[in-house]
Amino acid sequence: MKRFICMASGLLLLLGAGAATGQSLGDVARSARKTKSQQTTENRHFDNDNLPKSDHLNVVGPPPADNAAVAQATDPNAAAPDASAQQAAVAPASDPKAAETDRKRVDDEWKSKIEAQRAKIDALNHELDLTQREYRLRAAVMYADAGNRLRNQAAWDKEDADFKKQIDDKQKAVDGAKQDLDNLQEQARKAGASNKARE
Repeated sequence: MKRFICMASGLLLLLGAGAATGQSLGDVARSARKTKSQQTTENRHFDNDNLPKSDHLNVVGPPPADNAAVAQATDPNAAAPDASAQQAAVAPASDPKAAETDRKRVDDEWKSKIEAQRAKIDALNHELDLTQREYRLRAAVMYADAGNRLRNQAAWDKEDADFKKQIDDKQKAVDGAKQDLDNLQEQARKAGASNKARE
C-alpha cells in the first residue's frame, strides 16, 4: 500500500510539472513546423499557417503549349487540323473584333465539316433502312408460301446470305461514319471551336 501511495504521489508531481510549463500540444506542433521549415528551404510546403493572407498566389511556369501540337503528341492517329485553324490558335489577334471574326470563321469551318459528316450518316442510315425493309419483305413473301419455300430453299438460302452480308456491311459503314463524327467533334473541341459549332 505504501508503494502505491508513493507511485501515485510521484505521478501527480510529474503531471503538475508538465502543467506548469503551460505549453499546449498545438504550440509544440507549430514550433516543430517552424524549425523544420527553417531547415528545409528548397521544399516549400503551404498550409494554413504559412499561406499569405493579403497577397495573391502566382503560377510560374512555361507558357501553355499549342493545342494542335498537344493533340498530335497525345494522339498520333488524329488528323492534322487546317492551317487556318492552327494560325488562329497560335497567333491571337490583338483586336477583339478580328479575334471574334477569326473564331467565327473557325467555328463555321468545323460546323460545315460536322454537318457534312452528319449528312453522310443520314444517307447511310437511309440505305441501311431500305435494305432491311427489302429483306423483311422478301422473307415475308418466302415464308408465306410453304410450297415455294420447299421448292426454292437453295436459292432462298443464297439470297438470304447475300442480304445479311449487305446489311452487315452497311451497318459497319454507319458505325464507321459515326466514329468519324465523334473524331471530328473531338478535333473541333481541341481546336477551340464553340459548343454550338460542334452540335
